[in-house]
Amino acid sequence: MTGAPSHRSRFLAGLALGALVGVGAGHLLLRSGRAAILEAREERRAVASLLQLVDLVSRAGGEGDLARRTVVEWQGQTPPPSLARVVLFQGIRLEASTDPRDQGERAAPRRLAREEKPIFDRGQRLRAAVTSNREGGASKPEIEVARTPRGGYAAAAPLEKDGEVVGSVEAELPPPPSPPLSLLPPLLAIALPALAFALVRGRLPNRRAPLAAAAFVLLAASFLAYGAFARRTLDEERRAAHAVIAAHVKALAAQSVAVSAALGLPSGPALRPGAWDADAFRRPLGFLTEDGSVDRARVEETSAAAERGAATVAWILAAVAGLVLAGVGLGGANRVAAGLRKNRQAYVYVLPAMLGMLVLVFFPFFYGIALSFTDSNIYNTNQPLTDIWIGFRNYASILGDAQIARRAADGSLVFNYLNFYWTFLFTIVWTVTNVAIGVTVGLVLALVLDTKGLAFRPIYRVLLILPWAMPNYITALIWRGMFHRQFGVVNHALALVGIEPISWFDTPLTSYLTALATNGWLSFPFMMVVSLGALQSIPADLYEAARVDGASRWQRFRAITLPSLKPALVPAVILSVVWTFNMFNIIYLVTAGEPGGATEILVTQAYKFAFERYRYGYAAAYSTIIFGILVVYGVFQNRVTHATEGI
Repeated sequence: MTGAPSHRSRFLAGLALGALVGVGAGHLLLRSGRAAILEAREERRAVASLLQLVDLVSRAGGEGDLARRTVVEWQGQTPPPSLARVVLFQGIRLEASTDPRDQGERAAPRRLAREEKPIFDRGQRLRAAVTSNREGGASKPEIEVARTPRGGYAAAAPLEKDGEVVGSVEAELPPPPSPPLSLLPPLLAIALPALAFALVRGRLPNRRAPLAAAAFVLLAASFLAYGAFARRTLDEERRAAHAVIAAHVKALAAQSVAVSAALGLPSGPALRPGAWDADAFRRPLGFLTEDGSVDRARVEETSAAAERGAATVAWILAAVAGLVLAGVGLGGANRVAAGLRKNRQAYVYVLPAMLGMLVLVFFPFFYGIALSFTDSNIYNTNQPLTDIWIGFRNYASILGDAQIARRAADGSLVFNYLNFYWTFLFTIVWTVTNVAIGVTVGLVLALVLDTKGLAFRPIYRVLLILPWAMPNYITALIWRGMFHRQFGVVNHALALVGIEPISWFDTPLTSYLTALATNGWLSFPFMMVVSLGALQSIPADLYEAARVDGASRWQRFRAITLPSLKPALVPAVILSVVWTFNMFNIIYLVTAGEPGGATEILVTQAYKFAFERYRYGYAAAYSTIIFGILVVYGVFQNRVTHATEGI
């Protein structure tokens, strides 16, 4: 009977802690989701106001007194403290501005000052983006939006005239009011289940099963209630955001009509206020019709998709809260706490290392995996992962294209050197040949150095270990120079025997041979040291007994030397395979993948996708696949060789 109260107390504590963890995390996510909706809404407001201003300035001719009066009239009808600015590339000129700093001697029109160069550079970026998008290049944002130090939003868009980008228009809007989210619902969702359990636990049998059932029922009820509140709150915020934007663009349309009438602006294309609700590429988001009304069908579709995602998150949080309840209620937390108290000194010692691993290894690792499911590139790095999430598309693109070669019009084979499977096959060939050379040469040299009575053996050891001691990037650059067609020592040596100079990096085979020679030079010392240490640990009595029995040198090598070397060589070969598989420096510095990417290995290909083609999500998927390949290899190798069973 003494344990019954402890069961009740543990389940009460587990219920309170589970509700705190689950509902607390849910509330943080609710606040984050609501903040994201409000931020997106205000960005849409800023973009809509900016595009309306661009339309007015374009109708005013884009320059001159009429354009300046248009900007002043626009600001007069926009809530303060707002400002607008028009910059023209011709003459690097500030054509119009309502910024209080641009008064008196600094009043527009004037040439931009040196400290205002970022304004001109922003306009040039926008012009380059428009040109690139029209030519079918990589998509670049044609509108830049940023938070201001005062909490408002500043936006910039290109100003076009006769199809050409002649300048940029900038607008800054004041910060919007943001009502706080009430803390009462999450507090009730945390406190009420614990209070209810405290009231009924005395009436329940003193056994784990009924106590656990009551606690889980109360926790589920708490989650259902708070989940319904959270879904309703987010849905109302999303719908309210669309309604606010619809009302805003309709007000902007009326403002445009009033400004055009007041200033006598030339009539142009009919106003399409719905098109002002656009993304960074000036494409309508589709939530509004052309006249600015809310597109109910599109809103319902996106709301349903958002609710499905929220439901998935809710199930995950519920599972976590249930695990917390089970862990505390069933005594697991007590056992863990007892273990921590008992071994607290050891945990204190390893805590800094674990924190370092968490920050330096685990977080980047899992972030890289998450990045592999996005379309992250150099142009959208400021966007949240949820906005650029594309699922398994990167993996499908990498693994789904198995066409390594195709027939050209003349019947010849044309290889796609950027294909994953070509790179993978080359990496396997590269790894196998290099490890074979390293093991063979290293073992032969170790056998030579193990010869009894060998003169100058210490000198040979020092000389043969030098390639390993020298930094490999320096060795790689030296060997690349040695294979230079005109000045390389290799071609000079070939010329001495009458062989024509070879352009080593012009064909896949010769380029591969240069990398093979370089890495072979670097890899044999490690295998030599490992083999020599293992050879010297073999008892001489074994060889003497075999010699007495009449075994030949080859028989002694097969029956004694190789089996004795296996415990040392197998882990060394596993390490060598992993190192060679990811030997970035040699490929990158010696062959640079030439010709045309034919000698890339997986790790250099992933690097180039990330830092030369700026496809970060694609490169992250590439790297994740490399990690998977190495994991499969490591598990298979350990199962076959039992290399680490004694660790």
